[in-house]
Parts: sequence; C-alpha cells; structure tokens
Amino acid sequence: MTDARIHAIVLVFYLAVLMGIGLYFFKNSKSQNDYFLGGRNLNVWVTSMSAQASDMSGWLLMGLPGTAFLLTRNSGMGEAVWTAAGLAVGTYLNWLILAKKLRQYSEHAGDSITIPTFLENRFQDKTHLIKMISALFIVIFFLIYTAAQFSAGAKLFNAVFGISYELALILGAIVIVSYTFLGGFLAVCWTDLIQGILMFFAILILPILAVSQLGGLNGTMDIAARLADLPQGFGMSDWLGTNTLSVLSIVSIAAWGLGYFGQPHILTRFMGIKHSKDVAPARRIATLWVIVTLAAATVLGVIGKAYMSTVVSTEVLSTMDGERIFIYLVQNLLQGPGFAIIAGILLTAILSAIMSTADSQLLVTSSAVSEDIFKNLFKGKIKEDRLIWISRATVLVVAFIAFFIARDPNSSVFDLVSYAWAGFGAAFGPAILLSLYWRRMNWQGALAGILSGGATVLIWRNFIKATINLYELLPAFIVSLVFIVAVTLLTKEPESKVTKVYDEYLKSEL
Repeated sequence: MTDARIHAIVLVFYLAVLMGIGLYFFKNSKSQNDYFLGGRNLNVWVTSMSAQASDMSGWLLMGLPGTAFLLTRNSGMGEAVWTAAGLAVGTYLNWLILAKKLRQYSEHAGDSITIPTFLENRFQDKTHLIKMISALFIVIFFLIYTAAQFSAGAKLFNAVFGISYELALILGAIVIVSYTFLGGFLAVCWTDLIQGILMFFAILILPILAVSQLGGLNGTMDIAARLADLPQGFGMSDWLGTNTLSVLSIVSIAAWGLGYFGQPHILTRFMGIKHSKDVAPARRIATLWVIVTLAAATVLGVIGKAYMSTVVSTEVLSTMDGERIFIYLVQNLLQGPGFAIIAGILLTAILSAIMSTADSQLLVTSSAVSEDIFKNLFKGKIKEDRLIWISRATVLVVAFIAFFIARDPNSSVFDLVSYAWAGFGAAFGPAILLSLYWRRMNWQGALAGILSGGATVLIWRNFIKATINLYELLPAFIVSLVFIVAVTLLTKEPESKVTKVYDEYLKSEL
C-alpha cells in the first residue's frame, strides 16, 4: 500500500470521527442558545482549546511558517517573529481584561448569544442599527476569512493526493460544512478540543524530527544561515528583522495582537464558558498553548527550509510554496508503511487547524444572519426551530460564496487572514472594550466606532496601503477609538435605564 493511500485512510477515519460528533450534537441543538452558545455550558479545557484552535486556523501551520520560510528575504523571518509576539501578547490580554467581563455582561444584558445582540442590549439601541451593521460586517469579513480556510484545505488535499486544486477545494468545503451544519456550537467546540491538542503536538514533533535528520540544531541553523547569505550565522537582529524593518513596520506587524478584542469566533467562546470563575484557569491553558505553538510554527519555517535544501535543488527550492512547508516535511521525513501512519496523523493536524477555524466562522456568520438579521426583521413571527434551520441554510450559502472567493490557487492564506483579522479587530475591538469599561459610552458612539473601524480597513487595504505600507488594523483601530470617544462626548449621555443595568452589572462582579 502506498504512503498516499495510508495518508488518505487516516484522514478519512479522522473525518468520520468528526462527523460522528456532529451527528451526536445534532440531537442536542433544540434552540438558538444551544446551537450558538451550547447553553453556556463549556468546561475549562473545551473553552480554552476551542478559543485558541478556532483562533489560529490553517494560518498557524501554513501561513506563519510560510512567512518565516522567506528567512531574511523581504524580512520574512522578522515579520513572522513580530507577528507571533503580537499575537501571544494579544491572546493573554484578551483573556485577562475581556473574557470574564464579557461572559458576565453578555448574560446580564438580555442573555445575549451573539456579539451584535450583546452590543444592542448593552446600549439598548432601539434603532437596531448596531445589530444590523455589525451583522453585515461579520458576513463581509467572514466570507474572506472562511475563503482563507478553504484555500488552505485545498492546498493540503492537492499536495497530499495530487488532485486538482478545485476538486480539493470542493472536498474540503463539504467536510467542514457538514458537521457545522449538523451540530452547531457544541460540535464545533468539542471537535476544536481534539483539533487543538493534535495541532499542539504536531507543530512540536515535526521540527524536532527535521533537526534530528540534519544532525542537530547547530548544523540545521548553519544550513539556514547559508541559505540566507549570513556567513556569521543568525544574530538577534536577523531574527527580529531590525536591520531591514523600520520601527513603524515592527509596530504595524505586532499590531496583529490588537485584533483579538474584536474576533467574534473567539469572543463567543468567552460567552459560552460555564462559570466566570473558570476564565482564569482557561486563560493559563490558552496562553501556554499559544506561546508554544507560535514559537514552534515560526521555527518550523526556518528549519523546514534548511531541511528541504538537502532534498531538492536550489532552483526547485526557490520556487517552492513556503505555505506548504509543513506538508513537504511530513512527506519527506516520514516514509514507509509504519511512518506513513504517523505522517497521516500529522497531516490531519493541518486539516484540524483549518476546520477548527472555518467551522467557527461559518457558525458565527449564520448566527449573524438568523439571530441578528432575520430575527430582527421578523420579530416574533419566526419560531425557534425555524431559526435553527435558517442558521443551517446560511452555513451552506456562506460556504458556497467563500468557495468562489478561494478558487484562485495562488491565493495567500496569510494575506486573506490578515485582511479579515483587521476588519474584525477594528470594527468590534474598540467597541467591545469600551462597552465593558466605560459607563458614559452610548449607542451613537458604539455605532460610529463600528462603522469607522470597518470602513477604514476596507479603504486602507484597497486605496492607501499601496502608498503607505502599514497594516490596516493599526490605523483603523485608532480611528474607531477616536470616533467612539468623540461621538459619545458630542451626544447626550445614555438613558438612566442603560446606566442602571451597567451599575447592576458592576455590583454583580463584586
């Protein structure tokens, strides 16, 4: 039996397990609260692993190593290091200053089950503009984000099985959509737990195997240094890119961490945890997971290039897709019947990374359509069971559109993710943060922040970035903060019933 066939058997078995989980939770999703928040009944391990697995996506095993694969060319290594550093800090701060408050306030303010609904309930927005516009931004940016996951999945199937990119895209989309469609939030979170554990060990094992094949860490780094034209070896300035990156560029790259405060697929995990007291242990697990996996993914790109230089010619190496380095290493390091099973398990880690994010994105998008748009437009006229089926239908529609966005085989997973990440971070981050910490904030300020943040990302990315090469999240986040504060102070204070709920919430924290 060939290695490729063994890989296929392992992948199919893994997918069957996930489908089984989806079918199991299909029977338990009887309401919108069940389908989108699992009845707020997640334990510490499921919450922490699900939040981080849905966060990192195929980007962790493909996008980030692919950037580091460039080494010093185009400051790839420095960009990867600062991106990882920003994300690690952002993860910790998100859990520290936002998770517990959001869990408590989202239940206190009308038992909100989505981010748009929470914002509407927090400010008691009678116009429903906050909810509708928030839902619109979620649909727009998650189409891009989901497309990135579909693209990563297609690259995996294309590299492993040699099938066409488009056919691989179809297969990956069908798998992801199926168990999300069936099981909802609980199916997504429990599969994320499995996927997060698998990703953790895969990203640690593979670089260790490569280094052992190259005779140790010193020999591996010597090879990588020669490839980067660094006869003296890698110094700190090479790792950090300080010789080629300006201070503004470093700040811009590290600004990825700001995006955490506005990612709906991560924030809903905070809202779904069983008890607010469980946030602290979940934070410790999540932070450790993130630091280890980000560091390993960055190093993987460097080690992977060194290893592949001993396998292929210089010409072939120069044309390799860095985002497939994890796949290349698995295929070359683990050959033969016994090792092929291990290789198949490691390859499922990429599929895990892809699926753990795509399923969450599809779920949040479907909640935006059914809970925040349909339920608002047809208030009281749609029964609960009908809303669940509208949610499931939305999963199919969004997946279909994302499929067409991802049809370009040359699309970059890193670029697609960075675009969507910036959109959510700027549109929702400042609004969520200030809504939890600023009593004076009103609905006009929240709406202004959401609109200005989301619009600035779209404008900067498409019209300004070519002139000013600054990650759009940073200026858009600042613009959103300014608009929230300015508009809030220029308009009247929130009604007493709004501040009364806020004060009651503060007392409940004590």
